[in-house]
Amino acid sequence: MSLEVVWSPINFSEGRREEVIEEIAGAAGKVRGVRVGAVDPDPDHNRTVVALLGPPEAIAEAAFEVARKSVELINIFEHQGEHPRIGAVDVIPFVPARGVDMGRCKELAVKVGRRLAEELELPVFFYAESATSPERRNLADIRKGGLKALAMEIATTRRPDLGPTRLHPTAGAVVVGARRPLASFNVNLGTGDIEVARRIARAIRERTGGLVGVRALGVNLRSRGIVQVTTTIADPEITPLHRVFELVRMEAERYGVPVVGSEIIGVAPASWFVEAAAHYLRLENMQEERLIEWHLLDMMERGELGG
Repeated sequence: MSLEVVWSPINFSEGRREEVIEEIAGAAGKVRGVRVGAVDPDPDHNRTVVALLGPPEAIAEAAFEVARKSVELINIFEHQGEHPRIGAVDVIPFVPARGVDMGRCKELAVKVGRRLAEELELPVFFYAESATSPERRNLADIRKGGLKALAMEIATTRRPDLGPTRLHPTAGAVVVGARRPLASFNVNLGTGDIEVARRIARAIRERTGGLVGVRALGVNLRSRGIVQVTTTIADPEITPLHRVFELVRMEAERYGVPVVGSEIIGVAPASWFVEAAAHYLRLENMQEERLIEWHLLDMMERGELGG
């Protein structure tokens, strides 16, 4: 039997209050068939990504429950954090993981978007493959200027695709869409100098002459006394993780600053790590088919592991 799995790395605007994070992430875990693959809170960004995996309809229900609980518990107008945002539940992506095509994910985005608009009274903006105009494909363009700019323009030049033409009084707005897999990949630097992180971000992002499909910002991690180059890689098959890491490391060396760590937010395909391992270990014959787990999954799908 073929597996149908959708991946939904939902971003909500709370990364400090543990009890709130647990309650919001727990709302998804109560939906039958949904697996919470990872919960990644960040107190400096004041943001959490909860990565969900499961059958399409179950994921749609879990996404709505995460949104409902976020609207209940988060006041975005009291929020302070390093990461750009426009809503309590900020972004709800639907990504094909296995046995599901982009068309199915677009259907889920519309279905969930309608519920968010009708039941939670949220203004909904569709992005990526679900965008209703070229100007809305890019998430950064939708969030440009943050809540203050959106509040001034939502009734005129930036009307939502669904829902009221005003911000929700405590939850702001939400961005929903089907998209391809992308990587949220952050590199931490052994310095507290934010200008170093910003200069490196400027050097590596596509918009300012850097790597293809890479968006980057320099942010303070005040809780740790260091800074971070936070990146979004639109297609890690074109621009792999190790290439981003190496360019950050090379740029940091110019300032005498070491790289002290990196992180992937949420879950990710094994192929991304296989490619990084092949690069650093200089493996000449590395393929996913050499992973035991790859064969176990294939055997499960074929029904070859029955008792």
